[in-house]
Order: sequence, then structure tokens, then C-alpha cells
Amino acid sequence: MLKIYSDFLFNEFGEIEKNAGILISESGEIVGILKEGQFNTKDFFYYPGLLTPGFVNAHCHLELSHMKGKVDTGTGLIPFLKSVVSFRNVDQNIIDEAIIKADQEMFLNGIVAVGDISNKTDTIAVKSKSKIQYYNFIEFFDFMEDNMTDQFFEQYHSVYETFGTLRKSMVPHASYSVSKKLFKKIIASNSGLVVSIHNQEIIDEDELFNTFGGKFPEFFRSFGFLFSTFEPLGKSAIHYAIQQMVSSLNTLFVHNTFSSKNDFTAALEWNQNSFFVTCPNANLYIENRLPNYEMWKSFSKNICIGTDSLCSNWSLDILSEIRTILKYKSYLDLKEILSWATINGARALRLDDALGSITIGKNPGINWIQDVKFQESLQLGENAKVKKLV
Repeated sequence: MLKIYSDFLFNEFGEIEKNAGILISESGEIVGILKEGQFNTKDFFYYPGLLTPGFVNAHCHLELSHMKGKVDTGTGLIPFLKSVVSFRNVDQNIIDEAIIKADQEMFLNGIVAVGDISNKTDTIAVKSKSKIQYYNFIEFFDFMEDNMTDQFFEQYHSVYETFGTLRKSMVPHASYSVSKKLFKKIIASNSGLVVSIHNQEIIDEDELFNTFGGKFPEFFRSFGFLFSTFEPLGKSAIHYAIQQMVSSLNTLFVHNTFSSKNDFTAALEWNQNSFFVTCPNANLYIENRLPNYEMWKSFSKNICIGTDSLCSNWSLDILSEIRTILKYKSYLDLKEILSWATINGARALRLDDALGSITIGKNPGINWIQDVKFQESLQLGENAKVKKLV
């Protein structure tokens, strides 16, 4: 039995509790939570700072780990996508080694679960043995070319099948890259309970669906895809997605950099189990801007945090994402963002029966965050870092 306590505990109710103790079984299960004064501190290991449940990385591309530092920052999404394509075909040993290292990096950074995008089978070996729980989103796209839908579907369906018994779903890549025909094929064949879609990452997505404007038509034509059957909606991109997708599944909308309050409201009216994932460091890496988090506060119970990939980030570290949000958006509260990084992500991935909160009976992992201070509310210090305890 492990007995630990700290100055602060992020408890199961989303509150900061002072001087609480935790009893943890050898298997990592929480078997007791003790309030200040209910236990003898001499019998417990003391970790000064803050204890939280393990973090949930709601959006990642583990298979792109070999591209760390390969793509310039601040280019914007469309040049970034062109760069990603150019680095896809490299020596398999380099890819495999980078995936192993990235998985270990996330584990040491206190990440217990990941919603991971896969276009290939490169990550299967690592995920089969990992201490992290992965929800695998096998991503499909056909660049809005109905005549190529069947070909692309078979290609990615083969990847889906190769993932075998690992937790998985078929998912569309983004509104701008998936035809109605492919949406229907994905829905007809998908057996997973959670799906994701990249959403409104740049203004060009909305321009495409509103007026057939923006840079996407030219971008796809440069690859030989003509958008010949595309018809604009006169609405933002998220409306195209929700018109095609199934409202009974947990749905993760990822990035949402240009989403409006009306967009989020429309998604939740369509499906109460809609979640909005932010990857702040990736936003800064690619576009050098952040979403309107002041608007996001109204939807706090449905917000999750992701890291995106090492292709678009400097590290796979949820605490670093939290620090970025607090640095640039100081009106947000640490305990609110901790919910985004823990229980919300667990709920989104349907893993909250075991993960996401320090609750008796759960096995959520325990993170120790060092260097915190209390000034009206709990804040991270300049040297705050995370260490995985359980």
C-alpha cells in the first residue's frame, strides 16, 4: 500500500483540496482519500506541491514523431501540410525509434491515455505493449473526389483491420478532405464509440464552405484533385461535418482555432457528447495564434487538451500545454484547465470509468506537479514540472 500526501490535491469534484492524503494499492487503484487531520502525516510520503490524476492527451499523431524539428514554425497550415507529405517516406527504423521514444516521453510526462490519429500501421507494435491506453482513430480522406472514394476507403480500411483488437474507430480527417460518399462509407463500417475530426483550424475552411473561397481549392488542385463536385454550404465548416456524422457517438472536434460560439452551440445541439480539443502549442507552432479561450469558457465541461504531433510541437507534454494557456490567457483558472486535461479527456475517450479523477475504485495514475503557489488561487510557478508517481 502506497500512502502519499501533498499541499494540494486536485480532487474528483474539480476542486483544489489542501493537505489531503491518498491510499493506493499495489495495482495503482485508489483505495482511500483522507482529508487533512484524518491521517498521521508521519506515516505518509510527502510530495510538496500538487497531486493530480494522470493526464489525458486527447489528440496526437504518434506516427509523425520522426518529424520532430523538420518543419518550420509559423508557416500556416497549408504550407505545413505540404511539408508533412514530403517527410512521410523515410527509413522505417528511424520512424520506429521515434515512436518508441515519443511513447516513453508521454508516459514520463504523466500521460495515461491518448486519442491518437493513425494513417498507417507504424504505431501498432508500440501501442500493443505501451503502459499508456490509446484510443486509435484510423483516419480516412478522399480529397472530395467521389471517383476515388472506394480506392481510398479500401486503403485505410486495411489499416483499420490491421489494428486488430486495439481500441479503434474509423474517422474522417476534416470537413475539407472528406466527401459525402466517404462519410457514408465510414459510418456504415465503423464499430467504435468515439470519433474525431480536425475542425476549423484555419479561416480557409470556413471560406471554402461559405463561398468556395480560401486557399484549399488551389492547394488540392496542386495535387491533381479538382473539387469538381464540391458545393459550398453558405455556412461554416462545422455544419458540413455535423450534417454527415452520427450524433450518437462521442465526437472530438480538434483545434477549433476559428470556431465561433455559434459553431460550438450548433455542435452541442446536434450531439451533447461533442468535445472541443485544443492543442495550444501546435497552434503557436503552425499558425502563431491561439483560439478565443474567453469564448471557450462557456463550454468548459466539453473542452479537452491535446499535444498534436512532434511534427507540430516541441514536446508531448500536457503540462506544457497548460502553461501555454495560462501564460497567454491569464483570466483562465488552473483548476478549470486541469479538468480539461484530465476528466474531460477521459470522458471524451470513454475511459472515465477508470481514468480522469482521483476517485476510490479508479486507477487514474498520479502526477506530482512541483513548484506551485497559492495567491488567491492556485498557480503554477516558473519552474513547475510534472513527475509521474503512479
